[in-house]
Amino acid sequence: MSYSILRIDASSRYQGSVSRDLGDDFIARKPDATVVTRDLAQGIPHINETWVGATFTPADSRTDAQNATLAFSDELVAELADADEVVVTTSIYNFAAPAALKAWIDQVARVGVTFKYTETGPVGLLQDKPVTVIVASGGTAKGSEVDFLSDYIRFMFGFMGIKNVSFVFATGGTSEAITAAKDELAQIAA
Repeated sequence: MSYSILRIDASSRYQGSVSRDLGDDFIARKPDATVVTRDLAQGIPHINETWVGATFTPADSRTDAQNATLAFSDELVAELADADEVVVTTSIYNFAAPAALKAWIDQVARVGVTFKYTETGPVGLLQDKPVTVIVASGGTAKGSEVDFLSDYIRFMFGFMGIKNVSFVFATGGTSEAITAAKDELAQIAA
């Protein structure tokens, strides 16, 4: 059985993207893995009233139009559920996740599919798996008071049942920061 990685690229940059380049290096350390890549910079629809209405309609009662509305979300959820590991490459824009990454989270965080509410609170429905979030930032350091990305991403994956989330930051884009991030990623990949 093959090992699968879901790679989610959220940086709007291609040329000179530190997070994408670090993601390439990290995944190259796992040559036997099958990689499914979801490039969010290509565009991802935001949820809307029609989408929300479809998600709150029981699956066996949905119209064809509602099923069509959720088809892309279903595809994204299947990619996430089927992966043995997840690698997210992202930059920080305005101290937080890029809008495309937030839109992806909105598409996969679905009540009754990836989480449920119980009498004792929410329960994630996805199997735990390693998630490595590779972050490039001009000046936001990991865990700093202005790092609004890390806690949000960790919480959302955990909300869906995925608790094994690691963050590697390359802050400032310097060669030293990139080398340190590569070293940290090598340890995670080992």
